Amino acid sequence: MYYYSLNEYLKNTFGEKVYKISLDGGMTCPNRDGKIDTRGCIFCSRGGSGEFSASRNLSITEQIAQAKERICRKTDCKKFIAYFQPFTNTYAPVEYLDKIFTEAIAPDEIVALSVATRPDCLPDEVIGLLSRLNKIKPVWVELGLQTIHQSTADYIRRGYPLSVYDDAVKRLHKEGISVITHIIIGLPNETDDMIVESARYAGECSDGIKLQLLHILKGTDLCDEYYKGNVSVLSLEKYTEILVKCLQAIPKTTVIHRLTGDGDKNILVAPMWSADKKRVLNYINRAIRESE
Repeated sequence: MYYYSLNEYLKNTFGEKVYKISLDGGMTCPNRDGKIDTRGCIFCSRGGSGEFSASRNLSITEQIAQAKERICRKTDCKKFIAYFQPFTNTYAPVEYLDKIFTEAIAPDEIVALSVATRPDCLPDEVIGLLSRLNKIKPVWVELGLQTIHQSTADYIRRGYPLSVYDDAVKRLHKEGISVITHIIIGLPNETDDMIVESARYAGECSDGIKLQLLHILKGTDLCDEYYKGNVSVLSLEKYTEILVKCLQAIPKTTVIHRLTGDGDKNILVAPMWSADKKRVLNYINRAIRESE
């Protein structure tokens, strides 16, 4: 089965392999600072999903230099994407966002800017900034939708309805900004059909999609529910079965940015099979090749 992989897209767009550099802009989230809630989404770690980012105590320029040095020990890659990953990366005054985003795209070897955020944190002035930067270098906005189903959204404490996501996508696309949507496979109480519906919906709305395994991480409310026996996790076989169904439902023009994802092994509770990234990807890729 064919799907449009991120590697293929990057080589088509930039002519060679491109690596993402995970950056920490020092922000928080309205689901943590009390604007919406103080507890965060039930699956989100204390690091705001930024365990693989550089230290927020460093400047953006220093973070880029440190990441490049680490990557270049393993590869001769010459092009990079500046990826603001932890927490909500448009949840700050637009003047501050302008400063750090402009600093991030300044080096010649940075070929694009990717900003992970919530769709309810995209006021007009921020989209205006992203639109301006998009005229300098490509800008991607990554939206953590996770599911289209309101019952699940309430359970995970997402904090906004689907209509807010729809509006954000519409406004970003109006400015020519690419949208990447995150979908989690394995959320509690969701059937296979519900997960595939979310993947199809997001795939039809977005330029790219990240399909993510639900991880149970230490220090999260989801971890408490797991230990109480209220939440189960998927096997590798079941995850792959659902993933293949999702790929079949997503338009072939939508870029698949992620097939699974791996949690920080220092805080990973379950599923432990996900820690063996090479084995997982080999299994998934074999299943995809064998599917119709």
